[in-house]
Amino acid sequence: MKVLNALKKAVKAYTGTSLILRILCGIVLGVILSFLFPKAAGIGLLGDLFVGALKAIAPLLVFLLVTSALSQGGSKLDKRFGMVIFFYLLTTLIAAFISVIVSFMFPVDLVLTVEAAEQAAPSGIGEVLANLLKNMIANPLASIIDGKYLGILFWAVVFGMALKNIASDATKTVFSNMADAVSQTVRWIINLAPFGIMGLVYSSVSSSGVEIFTTYGKLIALLVGCMLFSSLIVNPIIVAISLKCNPYPLVFRCLRESGITAFFTRSSAANIPVNMALCEKLGLDKDMYSVSIPLGATINMDGAAITISIMTLAAVHTMGIRVDIPTALFLSVLSTLAACGASGVAGGSLLLIPMACSLFGISNDVAMQVVGVGFIIGVVQDSLETALNSSGDVLFAATAEYYEWKKDGRPLPAFLSKK
Repeated sequence: MKVLNALKKAVKAYTGTSLILRILCGIVLGVILSFLFPKAAGIGLLGDLFVGALKAIAPLLVFLLVTSALSQGGSKLDKRFGMVIFFYLLTTLIAAFISVIVSFMFPVDLVLTVEAAEQAAPSGIGEVLANLLKNMIANPLASIIDGKYLGILFWAVVFGMALKNIASDATKTVFSNMADAVSQTVRWIINLAPFGIMGLVYSSVSSSGVEIFTTYGKLIALLVGCMLFSSLIVNPIIVAISLKCNPYPLVFRCLRESGITAFFTRSSAANIPVNMALCEKLGLDKDMYSVSIPLGATINMDGAAITISIMTLAAVHTMGIRVDIPTALFLSVLSTLAACGASGVAGGSLLLIPMACSLFGISNDVAMQVVGVGFIIGVVQDSLETALNSSGDVLFAATAEYYEWKKDGRPLPAFLSKK
């Protein structure tokens, strides 16, 4: 009995401590363990289990939340939804423009000696768009199993609208209760995030070390610099213009509570439950963010646009190809469109690089070597890319919501309205 009481007290003390503080402790512990026990595979397994659990539950959560929200009919996809989509696409395009400009200012030479990646890359933007449409109408059960969020969203909207028109209140309540049950399951998983992130940090540090910073330092610096500029300068400016207030309390909160977990999970899909929980804390409309957050995981791809543009122009410079400004700007638009399809392609944004390289006549063999470089630096590139993308999903969902609050005369949350 004493052991059980002690265990209850330990659990209460653990859950009563700030999640961010627990995650920071997990990060520090992961780094320490990677140096003390570099070959202890069991520690890294904690990270795999955490990400696996999030990836497993996220598709079901999204389907049930969207279906339940639309079937209840309490809130509609109004102007806020259009504003969120506008923000997602605008920031992705701006990120692509910035990365093109920076690539011209600081050209990078690559050592193309790595082996090409084995996955098949899409051959053009038409194939990317075709894949998106095919994913949208894929079998709904297969979409949930495979984590294809366009398909999940499409069928959730269809089922939700159908239930709204024909289902009884009791049936709608069942869907609502199922959504609440899965949401509670997600909260339990997120409470274990410190252990999972400890395992992820351990795996990254023990396997990659610091060697990648010496070999590909300049390329990493360009990618990191552009992503930080988008996250800390561009996004806050858009929020400030929209809400006419100091944007950084909201920006830093999104980075702290969404970006940190996204950085280590390296999966926008796995971070959807984390973003849902943050939206709830921010007081956003559940019917709204249950649709906009999973949509953001598909089309809000600032980091992917940066990766595609910088890696492509690095290949162009390495090959000695001269690029004029109009072509570079067209690359920005192409990167924006391609980035929106990054989540539906195995390997994410990296496998869209050959498509962008084809714009400059670079052969697929060379382009796939660039992809190989991307996989080498992925521990940094993909982590930051996911953190930027995922934190932006919440940031702009909140911005659109708070904009409507101001129009309706409602005060902004206390943490934003402080002078």
